[in-house]
Amino acid sequence: MYKIPGHHHISMLTKDAKINNHFYEKILGLRRVKKTVNQDDPSMYHLFYGDLTGSAGTELSFFEMPMAGRTVRGTNAITKIGLLVPSLESLTYWKKRFEEFDVLHDEITTYAGRAALPFEDSEGLRLVLLNNNGEETPDFWEPWEDSTVDSAHRILGMGTTEITVRYLERTAKTLKELFGYVEVSGSEKEAIFQSVEEQAFGEILVHQQEGPSEKPGRGSIHHLAIRVKNEEELRYWDNAVKERGFATSGIIDRYYFHSLYFRDSNGILFEIATDGPGFTRDSSVEDLGKALDLPAFLEERRAEIEAKLKPID
Repeated sequence: MYKIPGHHHISMLTKDAKINNHFYEKILGLRRVKKTVNQDDPSMYHLFYGDLTGSAGTELSFFEMPMAGRTVRGTNAITKIGLLVPSLESLTYWKKRFEEFDVLHDEITTYAGRAALPFEDSEGLRLVLLNNNGEETPDFWEPWEDSTVDSAHRILGMGTTEITVRYLERTAKTLKELFGYVEVSGSEKEAIFQSVEEQAFGEILVHQQEGPSEKPGRGSIHHLAIRVKNEEELRYWDNAVKERGFATSGIIDRYYFHSLYFRDSNGILFEIATDGPGFTRDSSVEDLGKALDLPAFLEERRAEIEAKLKPID
């Protein structure tokens, strides 16, 4: 059986790509590594932020939906994104930075067993900075040296991701029995699972909550993608997910990676995505995120697509 080596990316909805770009690149100091479009609906932007090259496990992805209403929070949804920072001192740095930029945030607290600083972006998306405390991160994560954030305190990549569900045990079984996650702490209403033991970069916190399901809108999380190395592993997981009784999308070529999608028994949308080819497939490292990049099958429609998109920069 293959093992899941951590998170790949996480995808959200934004109402305004320009405001979104300012927040994640100028305030959070992430690099915009790809400016492209939703391949299923090329009338909308699809933006990716991450480290120097948008390495798997560092990617925050946003679909622009100008007509998106507000999110009505509820259960059966992915509800919070953890981002790793180097140290406890980093949390103090970020608290001051959030005060400077008028970012909604809480006091430094504890979350998933780590010192933490919860905050929200301009559309109410819930995130939390987590003290990585010098622990291991994937060796291919590379810092972006042009970040607006002090080098000692830059965001490293994704950490604990929170999923809120009506029936905790259903999602727990999917993570443990299908994907081999290990439960490292748990109670009646909450449990933490790790794809790589003792490492936060593949950690999922599942919280049980009754009530109506979340109504998605701006600032909501669409899906969580978990990593596999290559297409051979992806085919294995496609079969394994189907054998578990879930329907899958089948393997889809997303140009920068291959992936498949399925919903678990609580309706949570998971993606399983390959590490490569990566965002340098159609761009040099130096030019990542600058121009509008389109997958080959959309290139002949470039003029039509560009005419419908509002400039971000």
